[in-house]
Amino acid sequence: MRPDPGGRLTVISALGVVEILAWGSSFYLPAVFAGPIAADTGWPLAWVIGGLSIGLLVAAIASPRVGIAIHRHGGRPVLASAALLLAAGHVVLSLAPSLPVFLAGWLLLGLGMGCGLYDPAFATLGRLYGAEARPAITTLTLWGGFASTVCWPLSAFLVAQVGWRHACLAYAGLHLIVTLPLVLGLIPKAPARKPARGVEHHANGPLTPCERRAYRLMAGVLVLGGTVMTLVSVHLIALLQARGVALAAAVSYGALIGPAQVGARIVEMANKGRHHPLWTLTVAMALVVLGLAILAAGVPAVGLALVLYGAGNGIYSIARGTVPLALFGPVRYPVLVGRLARPGLIAQAVAPSLGAVALTYGGADAAYGLLAALALANLVLAIALWGARPDVVDGGGGLG
Repeated sequence: MRPDPGGRLTVISALGVVEILAWGSSFYLPAVFAGPIAADTGWPLAWVIGGLSIGLLVAAIASPRVGIAIHRHGGRPVLASAALLLAAGHVVLSLAPSLPVFLAGWLLLGLGMGCGLYDPAFATLGRLYGAEARPAITTLTLWGGFASTVCWPLSAFLVAQVGWRHACLAYAGLHLIVTLPLVLGLIPKAPARKPARGVEHHANGPLTPCERRAYRLMAGVLVLGGTVMTLVSVHLIALLQARGVALAAAVSYGALIGPAQVGARIVEMANKGRHHPLWTLTVAMALVVLGLAILAAGVPAVGLALVLYGAGNGIYSIARGTVPLALFGPVRYPVLVGRLARPGLIAQAVAPSLGAVALTYGGADAAYGLLAALALANLVLAIALWGARPDVVDGGGGLG
């Protein structure tokens, strides 16, 4: 028996706040904290920023087991663990007397990311609502789109007022007094599974040849999508400046991405699931290609390019949660989302260094060309997924 639909708005809203704090205190943390940490401690900036790459690699290692845990026990205990791990990681960062201890704090943050970012949240919704989870996933990404909008100014305020160490303690406190109570108080326990014979084996068993092809294509989409998103997030300002855009203007252009993401997600919500999620993915990749191609070509339409890119990236976040649900069905969903998260997280961990190499040895033109080529390859993979849709059997009903 599924949770009462009347309570879904409460569940999604609680998860939305959880996601804002989880993303803002981990993935988006170095953007504000890295400079003050390096200046205060004398640790190399590259290593301070590298803590995020370490955390993403740890999250990648943990993700498949996280998916299995959500399949078996639901998302509530996993998300509660994320709150505790993120809080513990921030305590270690705040007290770190040396760089190795600081990086050890990122090991804990990485485990928290593996248990608490989008993929576990999507799997939680899939476990709660089954085949009806698509609207909830779409709405959750709308909340998540405000993570940097909320937490970058909050981080800057905390660092300015109390310093980066006490700011880390503040984030630890927020996870303990906000995130953890929200999870324990408002995220329901997953409904008990009483599957027909063989369904549990179906959820954890080997993929059919058709499913395996779809799985590999989806994994490729996540790898290339994660690489492009991280490259743009980390290197956009430098890339724009390399084309003669002043710093203030580059920051203003970059600020267009967030509203474009949210606007595109609102449009997707307005469609109310009337089209197959593969349409969302295909349109997302096409918009990203258009935006990055305009940037690579040097056409004087930087604002338009970044709005197109932001819109595509915004609905890509929805597609990465809804396409696996449509391809593999609700029974397989938590397990496969956990498995699929690993290659994407590894790509995000490696992407900043890849971009740095491209900029150093090939210049801005090579970096722009790399972004456009990766985005185009991802569009090809998204189109190929149309021909690889497996027939979904979920032990009593599925998604065709």
